[in-house]
Amino acid sequence: MEYSAVFFGLISAVTWGAGDFSGGMAVKRTNPFGVVIAAHAISLSLLFVLGIVIGEPVPPLHDWLWGGAAGIGGGIGLALLYSALASGQMSIAAPVSALVAALLPVLVGVFTEGLPGFGTLLGFALALAAVWLISGGVGLKLQPEKLRLPILAGVCFGAFFIFIHQGSSQSILWPLVATRIASITSLLIYSIATRQPWIPTRDSWIPIIMSSLLDTAGNAFYALSARMGRMDVAAVLGSLYPGSTVLLAWFILKERVSLLQMAGIFVALIAIVLITI
Repeated sequence: MEYSAVFFGLISAVTWGAGDFSGGMAVKRTNPFGVVIAAHAISLSLLFVLGIVIGEPVPPLHDWLWGGAAGIGGGIGLALLYSALASGQMSIAAPVSALVAALLPVLVGVFTEGLPGFGTLLGFALALAAVWLISGGVGLKLQPEKLRLPILAGVCFGAFFIFIHQGSSQSILWPLVATRIASITSLLIYSIATRQPWIPTRDSWIPIIMSSLLDTAGNAFYALSARMGRMDVAAVLGSLYPGSTVLLAWFILKERVSLLQMAGIFVALIAIVLITI
């Protein structure tokens, strides 16, 4: 296993989880669509400037199109996830969307890159179980209507994983610029069409900026991981992001971490070792 790919995949999980924590803090002060649109606008500006300063080569048109498709998937996924969270399905939405998002790249990876080794497959299974445990677990008696939005959100996030990998073969930053342009556009259209508020309040800007920086870093680290190794490995490792969110909530907000969540973090460490071997 390419150790640098595993390292970047884990860093993407850490930064995505921290970004979600910051975004969650911002949502407590303002509307969720304002948080996402503002964070993505900041990210777009940052990525554009970095692309110019670093002098990264501009990719061909098809990479821009893959990046745009990833941005639409990510934007719609966020809208669906926030809709699920707003309807009181947090304990269901978080693990279900993360699991579906991780499973899709695994299935695609089997067809495009072949089956990974047994240890890696076992690591995948444990990583998916860890996501479920870290998110607090969900009971077996679920109403199908409560699963619809989380599953659709997970499909959109899985599409983001797949599409951004396809668009990052020659450069990293410019395809991410395309994702931001597409996500901002799609979220603005959605929020205006559904009459959702999208202008953030003044006191929410600091966590929005933190969320933007961390989410941008997470996207870049995931693209690097998928480019240097297998896409399915990068996606599964990246899907461990709830662990970072839970630990930050425990450390900063003094929220209680259950034995189930601690078990999930321990299982995640075992999964990481197996995937790395």
